Amino acid sequence: MTILAPIQIFLAAIGRAVLTLCGGTGALVLFALRSVSHVFRPPWYPLEFGRQLMRIGWFSLPVVGLTALFTGGALALQIYTGGGRFNAESVVPSIVAIGMVRELGPVLGGLMVAGRVSASIAAELGTMRVTEQIDALTTLSTNPLKYLVAPRLLAATLAMPVLAFIGDVIGIMGGFAVGVTRLGFNPSTYINTTWTYLTNDDVGSGLIKAAVFGFIIALMGCWQGYNSGRGAQGVGKATTNAVVSASILILAANYILTEALFPA
Repeated sequence: MTILAPIQIFLAAIGRAVLTLCGGTGALVLFALRSVSHVFRPPWYPLEFGRQLMRIGWFSLPVVGLTALFTGGALALQIYTGGGRFNAESVVPSIVAIGMVRELGPVLGGLMVAGRVSASIAAELGTMRVTEQIDALTTLSTNPLKYLVAPRLLAATLAMPVLAFIGDVIGIMGGFAVGVTRLGFNPSTYINTTWTYLTNDDVGSGLIKAAVFGFIIALMGCWQGYNSGRGAQGVGKATTNAVVSASILILAANYILTEALFPA
């Protein structure tokens, strides 16, 4: 009995962790389904939606643009250096464009927006939970999911593809600037090569990924903030968990979407 006791304690701990994970996942899925259903049912709050669209989209543009610009430039340098080992320096324009549009644009943009927007949403809703403003909305016959969560989900889902597209353009131009000024590419040849190898499927796949990432960013921020613990410590924990969980889910969703959109 004494020999089996540590094993039983270990298995019980694993069981509790699995049950907690399954329970949390189920609660999150139900929260997401209820929130999405409120997007399509009146009443709607266009002013709140517009405000969130500005906060999530417009104010995130400088961060996404700078990230894409330096990423495109660094990518051009790395591909040129690596391609030089195989006498394939000419692939720089096409690889920069495809890499930015398919992967780096939506993923890095999503991670940067997650760090900014998920934390902001979680802190805002967490503070409202602590100060009982969410309970006050219920008292005033206003559904918190419809007023607080649905506009943020819709705004993030619509804003992220636009941000990703702008980031793709800026990233490709960053690679173009480095290729022309540092690597000796002819400007017209660089642009023609980019247009030749970049397809609508590449652009479309990146925009689909960005929309999914935007939904994840807003969902995790709203979920963590809506269920925040009491006090400043609870709000701080919700903010941290929102950024971490959104970043992990973005990377996981990126792999799943890549498998679905570009099967081997």
